[in-house]
Amino acid sequence: MNHSKTLGCWQPTMTRAMLIARAQLLASIRRFFADRDVLEVETPVMSQAAVCDIHLQNFVTQFDSPQQAQQQALYLTTSPEFHMKRLLCAGSGPIYQICKSFRNEEQGRFHNPEFTMLEWYRPDFDHHALMTEMAELMTLVIGADECDRMTYQQAFLTHLNVDPLIASLTELQQVAPASCADLAHHETDRDTLLQLLFSMAIEPRIGQQRPVFVYGFPASQAALAELNHNDPRTADRFELYFRGIELANGFRELQDASEQRARFAADNHYRQQHGLPQAPVDELFLQALEAGLPACSGVALGIDRLLMLQQDAAAISDVIAFPVDRA
Repeated sequence: MNHSKTLGCWQPTMTRAMLIARAQLLASIRRFFADRDVLEVETPVMSQAAVCDIHLQNFVTQFDSPQQAQQQALYLTTSPEFHMKRLLCAGSGPIYQICKSFRNEEQGRFHNPEFTMLEWYRPDFDHHALMTEMAELMTLVIGADECDRMTYQQAFLTHLNVDPLIASLTELQQVAPASCADLAHHETDRDTLLQLLFSMAIEPRIGQQRPVFVYGFPASQAALAELNHNDPRTADRFELYFRGIELANGFRELQDASEQRARFAADNHYRQQHGLPQAPVDELFLQALEAGLPACSGVALGIDRLLMLQQDAAAISDVIAFPVDRA
């Protein structure tokens, strides 16, 4: 029997030159934060709670401890966010982390279920100040002269001639490009339709020459962000795009524990209505918020995608040693 054919190829999918480039990228990121007195931390990759976000799915495993009568479900974290915010609530000050994160999603050109995340938090920064610091990191890593900025509303008005904050479901369906017209016509959830339009009609047309921050997402897509003081129809959330790749997602972080609990409940209600598994709420995170999260902004950035851009790589498998089909 040919075991090599049975098991697949043992070789890494990235070259030695890419291994070196990856190590250099990580070293430069660590210098960037050391120069700014941002502390590197480590937090668990397994949690007693899952993420409630309707667009994310956790991997789950079982902890079989001789000290416990029953097995305990543990969830591989989709990001280190909740644990890092608990550190902030305990007085850590500005922190960052480079870690593995896990999402039970598709494998493809830009996706691997196990990937490397850079996440950092800045007390006393609003989301605009954090975008400025992130632009400095982009200059260091990929040599971008500057990063553009536009609101979510501006992006829709410019590229689809529709206002996403006031347009009806029918109006949004009518501006869908041919490539997703059928999907759009049958979509009844407004936010899902907005995300479809953004990914199919806007993402490919923005940030081609320079990275671009899109900010001011609809309040219904706030996730863990504060609503904007001047326009509560929008949230203080931003994403970074470059050459058709979504690189980062950031917030002026929500501090209100009661509001966060309500958002978790709303997500779980949506999950129930759509046949998705209920997610156990992270009570330890909510307790930390009740104790007090300092005013801060935070952002999560995909290291693998960043390296793809820096090295002009065609697929995520070019910048990681062993993607899931060789793991």
